[in-house]
Amino acid sequence: MPPLLAIASAVSGAFSLAGAVQGVIGTVLLDRFRRNVRVPGDPEPAPAPKRQTTTLPGVTIMKPLHGDEPLLEEALESFFRQDYPACQIVFGLQDKHDPALKVIQRLQKRYPDHDVSIVINETQHGPNRKVGNLINMYPSCRHDILVISDSDIHVSPDYISSIISALQRNGVQLVTTLYAGLPASNSLVRKLGAYSINANFLPGVMMSRQMGRQDCLGATMALRRQHLAEIGGLEALVQHVADDAVLGQLIRRNGGQIALADTICQTTVAETTLRDLFSHELRWGRTVRSVEPVGYGLSALQLPLFWGSLCVLFAPARLFSWAVLGGGFLCRMTMTKRIGRLTNCALPGISPFLIFRDWLSILVMLGSACGTRVAWRGQTLHISRGKKLPKPL
Repeated sequence: MPPLLAIASAVSGAFSLAGAVQGVIGTVLLDRFRRNVRVPGDPEPAPAPKRQTTTLPGVTIMKPLHGDEPLLEEALESFFRQDYPACQIVFGLQDKHDPALKVIQRLQKRYPDHDVSIVINETQHGPNRKVGNLINMYPSCRHDILVISDSDIHVSPDYISSIISALQRNGVQLVTTLYAGLPASNSLVRKLGAYSINANFLPGVMMSRQMGRQDCLGATMALRRQHLAEIGGLEALVQHVADDAVLGQLIRRNGGQIALADTICQTTVAETTLRDLFSHELRWGRTVRSVEPVGYGLSALQLPLFWGSLCVLFAPARLFSWAVLGGGFLCRMTMTKRIGRLTNCALPGISPFLIFRDWLSILVMLGSACGTRVAWRGQTLHISRGKKLPKPL
């Protein structure tokens, strides 16, 4: 065997083993975290004694919406079923004909006692339309604590309670939550999308938290008005595509900590075609790369089956190569089943496509490395990696 091929095979094998070990450690950490938290789909616990509303700080949940989506009503309804009484929900739309409005109206009829506000305002404040929507919603928010949550997030009834508990820790200025991928149906494309979140993102986040990183995960961003004002308000985010990462950076520069609430959410994976999935992940990849280029590049180590298959391609006659690939495959199968149980997001039938999924992830990373164009909900943006953050006030 040519020396270069032998070296390439050995390096690929080492990367594959490193990725498998990282995945196992991340899964173990997730297992420990899960022991004391609830996830959507868990059995309902015995009813707890009612707490006095007056002792709880008021919370406003901000829900920017754009169009109807698979499982949208189920996701939004989970916020109406919170065990936290002092809660206002503000929905933001930018078009009075948005089909999401009918979903909200159905939920209002189903839960007439809930404090709900609907803001319909087409004003644009910058390239990030989600943040622009939030700016339009902000004047209707009545409480000091703001919980910004994506439209496709499903939560357990103690979601707000967990956030408030984390926000009351000393030094904490921002609270975020873990989330798992929930396929909107049993289609292979949706399971492939959920697998990437569950098998790569979740263990990676647990590893990074263990190493001291405090990233803001965009599915949930909870903070007080005071700290939002100190970093320049929502206007400080509207020029950035990666609003969650920028918010996290500004909070840390402001001297605050970012806490992880004791809950795990689920995010709907709704793509219907492989092209849609690739486009979505490419947008996400370019966004992450723009704010964390080194970390994003190192995340390639989370793909042990890609490196294991390279190990075989470089040295197909070596038993070691096949052992690396086979061991990595068994490891990923075990991880996938375990994380599926931990998050109530089982992915039956995904195992034969695990190697394909790793190669698809590498293609996404390569596409992310050589482009700045981001397409999102009919809008095309170009990411500027050198854009400076605004200074906190």
